[in-house]
Amino acid sequence: MLAANLISLVLVLPTLALARHNSPFNGHSPSRRHHHARAAAFVLDHVSPASNEPLGRAYHDSIEHKMARKRAGKKFAKRGADGSQCRVKGQSYVPTGVSSASAISSTAASTIASSLLPASTDAITSTSAWVASPASSASIGTSDESAATTSAWIDNQQNWVDATSSSEQAAAASTSSSSSSSGSGTSVVSYAGLTPNGNKAGVSAGDSLPWLASKLGWWYDWSATPSGDCGSAVTVPMLWGGGSADGTDSARLVAFQALADTPSYIIGFEEPDCAAGSGSSGLDVATGIALWDSLIAPKGEAGTILVGPSMCKQAAESGWLGPFMEGVSRKPDIMNIHVNKKDAAGIQLDIDHYWNTYGLPIWVTEFACVDDSTGFIPCTDQDEINAFINTAVDIFETDSRIAGYAYSNGYGLSENWMMVKDGQLSESGQTYLAAISKYH
Repeated sequence: MLAANLISLVLVLPTLALARHNSPFNGHSPSRRHHHARAAAFVLDHVSPASNEPLGRAYHDSIEHKMARKRAGKKFAKRGADGSQCRVKGQSYVPTGVSSASAISSTAASTIASSLLPASTDAITSTSAWVASPASSASIGTSDESAATTSAWIDNQQNWVDATSSSEQAAAASTSSSSSSSGSGTSVVSYAGLTPNGNKAGVSAGDSLPWLASKLGWWYDWSATPSGDCGSAVTVPMLWGGGSADGTDSARLVAFQALADTPSYIIGFEEPDCAAGSGSSGLDVATGIALWDSLIAPKGEAGTILVGPSMCKQAAESGWLGPFMEGVSRKPDIMNIHVNKKDAAGIQLDIDHYWNTYGLPIWVTEFACVDDSTGFIPCTDQDEINAFINTAVDIFETDSRIAGYAYSNGYGLSENWMMVKDGQLSESGQTYLAAISKYH
C-alpha cells in the first residue's frame, strides 16, 4: 500500500512543478520547458510495471553512468590539459616542455623591439629618423605612464634619449650602437650617419694628415672647401662667420655661398658669441639666424647633417645659443662644443652642460689643454699635455653622448701643443696618434 502511494506521489510531482512555473516568463524559457518535460518522461519510462519500483538511472551522462566509467579507470581532463598531472587552482595551463615565462618575455621583447627600432640603421641620417614616431611609440601601451613617456620623447625635438639618462641608456636608445676594439681600448662607435665612417676621431687643420689620415674618421680646416690628402676620412665644410670679421672671413663666406653639392656634414659658425678679431666670428643672434636659414638649413633639407655653432664661453655660454636654437627654421642635428680645459673634471663639465641643456649628440670640434679658471692659459708642460690628450681621448671614445671630436690647432695655444713641428709630427702629435690608435 505504501509503495502504491509513493508511486502516485512521484507521478503527480512533475505536474505540480509545471503548474508552479507556469508563468508568462517561464513560458518563454525553452530550457525550463525541456527540463520539466524530461523529468516527467523519466518517471513514466523508468518505473517497473511488475514491482512498481523506480529503476536506477542509466541514461547517458547520468551521475551513475559517469561514476561507473570512473570506476572503470577512466579519467576526465579539461580540454587542452594534461590529465596525468595536477595544477594548482588559479594557475594558467602551460603545455609540457614550454616555459610560460620565456614564452611571454620573448613575445613581449619582440613586440617592443619592433615598435621602437627602425628597420635599418642606415636610415638614421636626419632629425626625423632619431625619434620613434608617435604611432610606433604609442603602440607600446595605452597607460598614462606610457603616454607620458612617448610625449616626452617626441616633444624634446631631435633628442633620441632623455637628457637625464645615463650614457649606457643613451647608447641603448641610439639605435645603431656597436663596439669595436683595437689594442687596449674599446670604442663605442654609434649613431649611424652621425659619426663619420663610424670613427669619432678627427683633427682641425690638415697639417697632420700625412701621419694621421688612416686613423681618422673626419677632419676640417674652418673653410668651405678644405683641401688635403685625407685618405678615407670625411672632409667637413664649414661656414665660419658672416664675412665681416676680416678678409679671410669674407673669402670663406663667398666660398660657402658657391658650394653647389650636398656634403655629408656642415659645421656652422665659429664662436659667434665672442667678439671678432680673437679667433671668433662675432655674430649677433639675428645675423646668425638669417645666415643659417638662408645658407645652411637648405643643405639640411637636402640631406646634409648639420652641426651647430660652437661657443667660445663653453659651459658658461648664455644669451646666444638659446635664442638661436629657438629662432632657426631647422635646428642643428648635432651640438658643436669647444673644450679648452686641463683635466677630466673640466671636460665632463662642458659635456654635461650641453647635453643637459640641449639634449643633442655632440661633436667636440676643438679640444685643447688650457687652464681657463682665471682666463685662457694654455698648458706648456709636455707631460701635462700628454696626460690630458690621453684622458680626453678616453672620455670622448667611451662617452656615448659624443659622436665626434677633433684635436685643436686653433689660435692662442702653446708651442708644445702643436701637432707638427719642423715638418715632423711633434710629441703631442705622436701622443694623439697613439691615443686614437687604441680605438681605431
